[in-house]
Amino acid sequence: MNIIIGQYIPGDSIVHRLDPRTKISIIFFFVIFVFFANNLFSYGLLTVFTLTAILITKIPVRYIIRGLLPIWFLIVFTFMLHILFTKEGNVLLEILNFKVYSGGVIRGFAISLRFFLLIMMTSLLTFTTTPIELTDAIEIMLAPLKKIKFPVHELALMMSISLRFIPTLLQETDKISKAQASRGVDFRTGPIKDRIKAVVPLLIPLFISAFQRAEELAMAMEARGYQGGEGRSRLRELQLVRIDFMILVLFVLVIAALFLVRSY
Repeated sequence: MNIIIGQYIPGDSIVHRLDPRTKISIIFFFVIFVFFANNLFSYGLLTVFTLTAILITKIPVRYIIRGLLPIWFLIVFTFMLHILFTKEGNVLLEILNFKVYSGGVIRGFAISLRFFLLIMMTSLLTFTTTPIELTDAIEIMLAPLKKIKFPVHELALMMSISLRFIPTLLQETDKISKAQASRGVDFRTGPIKDRIKAVVPLLIPLFISAFQRAEELAMAMEARGYQGGEGRSRLRELQLVRIDFMILVLFVLVIAALFLVRSY
């Protein structure tokens, strides 16, 4: 089972070399402005920007599509929900008293495309940024909150560890489910009640494994003298360079173009 959600994929592309603060800022505002798209031109602009960013990373597209297979299911499911329940616009198709409306197709396509763009852009952050870089960037960006005694370093570390353990837990789930299936446990057929009961043997060892990993990580951090953010030094200091400012300016131009094409 190829699972790449939350994984870092080593590379030497422009996106990999960008300062993590630049990538976080772009993705943060992208998540906001993607909801301003309202027509074919605006969605096309954001799609081109996203696909260009993916190609620049030099990560094989097939590898990304295969690794994000569960997300594709949610995208298709979202599209089908709008087709089934949205009754707006003209009737495009009628089969056995079931009608497909133009409004449902348009709205389903728009929401599904937004979902796709959000998933791909946020995934690029973890694909091209190491957990340590993420931790340092979040800590620096939230540094002003230290004045009100907010645990910035602990929050950044917690978010970084959570992202790091997503693929680990997914792989552990896949391993346990295959082990249970080899013992005759059926997760896919039968009544809903039986399926829920079949999930219990999967959840218990998964929780036990997660707690064991958390305890091992805590012991390893204590053994290495981890004392929190106070006095902590960094092997590589983050620094904004010319390419970061160029990419930020390019992103601003894309957002400006988005608002221009919204009126068409």
